[in-house]
Amino acid sequence: MQVPYELSLGWRYTRAGRSTRRNGFISFISGVSMFGIALGVAALIIVLSVMNGFQKEVRDRMLGVVSHIEILAPGGAALPDVARSLAQAGANAEVVAAAPFVAAQGLLARGEDMKATLVRGIDPAREPAVTDMALGLRKAGLDKLVAGSFGLVVGAELARALGLAVGDRVTLITPAGQVTPAGVVPRLKQMDVVGVFDSGHFEYDAGLVLMHIDDAQRLYRLEGPSGIRLKLRDLHRARVVAAQLSGSMDGDLLVRDWTRQNRSWFAAVQVEKTMMAIILTLIVAVAAFNLVSTLVMTVTDKRADIAILRTLGASPASIMAIFVVQGAMVGAIGTLAGLGLGLGVASHIDVIVPALERLFNASFLPKDIYLINRMPSDPQSADIVPIALVSLGLAFLATLYPSWRASRVNPAEALRYE
Repeated sequence: MQVPYELSLGWRYTRAGRSTRRNGFISFISGVSMFGIALGVAALIIVLSVMNGFQKEVRDRMLGVVSHIEILAPGGAALPDVARSLAQAGANAEVVAAAPFVAAQGLLARGEDMKATLVRGIDPAREPAVTDMALGLRKAGLDKLVAGSFGLVVGAELARALGLAVGDRVTLITPAGQVTPAGVVPRLKQMDVVGVFDSGHFEYDAGLVLMHIDDAQRLYRLEGPSGIRLKLRDLHRARVVAAQLSGSMDGDLLVRDWTRQNRSWFAAVQVEKTMMAIILTLIVAVAAFNLVSTLVMTVTDKRADIAILRTLGASPASIMAIFVVQGAMVGAIGTLAGLGLGLGVASHIDVIVPALERLFNASFLPKDIYLINRMPSDPQSADIVPIALVSLGLAFLATLYPSWRASRVNPAEALRYE
C-alpha cells in the first residue's frame, strides 16, 4: 500500500529534512513545541488526578464519620415519634440501614485545659451499620459504651490536646445550665474515657466525642433521640433520596445529605479544580501555538520545494495538507508523550511524594491544614480524554494559517531566485 505523498512529506518536514543549519534550528523549535505540549498535558493530568484523589480521600474519610443522610428535629429537640420516623425512612428502597442518635455541643475539660466538642450520642449496636468508623471501633471502645456508665470515646487529636488516655476522667460541660439557689450554673458531668478513635479526618479527630445515646439523652434532658442517621446503597444518590424523604416524612423535620453538610468545602474544591484546568490548558495552548512559528519558518524554507510540487501538478489543498500533517504530527507526539508522562507520575504519586518529602525533610500536606497527610491520586478518563482532545485540537488549529500560507505560494515568484 502506497503512502500518500502529503503524509510522507509532512513526516519528512517534521524531522527537518536536509541537515542544514537552518533546518536544524527548525527541528529544534519543533522539538520545543513538542516538549511544551507534552509538559502541559502531563501537568494537567497530574494536577487533576491529585485533586480528584484529594476530593475522594477526604470524602471517604468524612463519610466514615458522618452519615449519608441525617433526619433531625428542629431546634435540637427530640424527634416526636422515633419509631414512625425510622419506619418511614426504612421504607425507601435506597436506605439500607438506620440508627437514632443525639447531636449536641459541649466543653471537655481536664484540669486547666478545655476544648469545645461535638457530642454524639449513639446506639453501639446499630451505629456500625451506618458509619464505617463505628464498624472499626468495635475493638477500640465502642463495646464499652454501656448505658448508665457515662463513658466517652474521644478523637485522637482531641485526646492528644488534652493529654487523655483510656481510663482517664474528664469533665463534660453542657451549654444548658440548671437553676440553683445561687443562680444558673452550667451542668457538669464527670466521665471516663473508654476509647480513642482515629478517623484520619483532622476536623473530627480534634472535635468529636461519642457516648451512649441513653446517657446523652439524660445529660441533655431529652425525651428521645434528636435525629436518625441513614446509610444508602449509593452515596451519590443522597440528594435525590433526601428530597424524596423530605416529601414523605411526617412532621416538620430537617433532612440533609452529606453533600449539604460540607457544601462549602466541596464547592471550593470544584471551583479550584475548574480554575486549575483552565490555567493549565493555557500552558498547552501556548505550546501548541508555538507550532505557528515552526510552520511559518518551514514554509519560508521550503518555498522552492513547494513551487516545484506545484509545477508538477500538486494542488493547493495537497500543499496545505503537507503542513497540516507536519503540525499534527508534532501535536500528536507531544500529546502522547504527555499522556504517558502524566499517567506515569499520577499512578506513582504515592511513591514520588514521600521520596521528595524525605529528600527535602518537609511535609507537603500538614494534616491540620489539608485534612489528610498523604498525597492521593485518582486519574479519571473523564478528565484524561478531554485533555487529549483539547491538546490535539489546539495543535490542529495552530497549523491552519501557516498551511494556508503555504498553499498560496506562487511557483513563478518562488523559483525566480533559485
